[in-house]
Amino acid sequence: MSPSHFYSIGTPGQPWDAAERAQWRAQQLPLRSYASEVLAAVECLRGRFDVVPYGEVVYGDERFALMAVRSRAWQPGLPSVLVTGGVHGYETSGVQGALRFLDAHAQNYAGRINLLVAPCVSPWAYERIQRWNFDAIDPNRSFRPDSPAQEAAALMRLVAPLRGQFAAHIDLHETTDTDESEYRPAVAARDGQRFTPCTIPDGFYVVDDAQNPQPAFQQAIIQAVQRVTHIAPADAQGGILDAPLVASGVIHYEMQALGLCACISGARYTSTTEVYPDSPHATPEQCIAAQVAAVCAGVEFVLLN
Repeated sequence: MSPSHFYSIGTPGQPWDAAERAQWRAQQLPLRSYASEVLAAVECLRGRFDVVPYGEVVYGDERFALMAVRSRAWQPGLPSVLVTGGVHGYETSGVQGALRFLDAHAQNYAGRINLLVAPCVSPWAYERIQRWNFDAIDPNRSFRPDSPAQEAAALMRLVAPLRGQFAAHIDLHETTDTDESEYRPAVAARDGQRFTPCTIPDGFYVVDDAQNPQPAFQQAIIQAVQRVTHIAPADAQGGILDAPLVASGVIHYEMQALGLCACISGARYTSTTEVYPDSPHATPEQCIAAQVAAVCAGVEFVLLN
């Protein structure tokens, strides 16, 4: 591991212990308010939807109420769609995109589809604009039995009674420059591994499930989003983040094996969206609009199929 790529916490080649995790945590200061930016927006939706408390994240003396929004007239005979945002708290457009979809579009589908939306899965990380949770754990590698991440475990408990009833699950994410400058070096340091640089894709792309590929669903999302912002091109190796492109803006991951959020619903159609807010060709507003377009396209696809 070259000194220029060594993270500021820990010893090269040695995984972190409790002391390093505490050192990392001490550097994470609140920069925004989950209560005012998320919970207040959810509260404004209460007149049109059911607001469902589904647990609480407790870290030290901090407590964060977890809230989901659900179609008021849930009908078992209708197709259902799960939308999740903020699994990584720093990915702002996922949270704000989920909230905007609820406010501006969700009622258009009343009586035609059931919606369950968890707009901010990781509130501690949302406030600190962080990828990891309090314990330096990536929630989006923790959706598995006996999850070590409180956020992931709570969402799985919410979804479990409905698992297998969802037609689609759309999980809203971002890929940012800090993935390369901060989070990947931090992962390498935490795990005692060598950091290998990679190229951050410039544009929107989606991740499909390698074990259950649904190319038509992904294509519907890509076609809708490219009217809002640009689609990420292939890198010099012909892929995105070491994964080969299977179609324009589409790669595959092993969702279940990796413990990704998009594996929890048992849905036929799953997609992890990724926007690039640091692009010189996209604004934060375009990134939010792209997430909304992706959700609307996914819901429309379910209705047509």
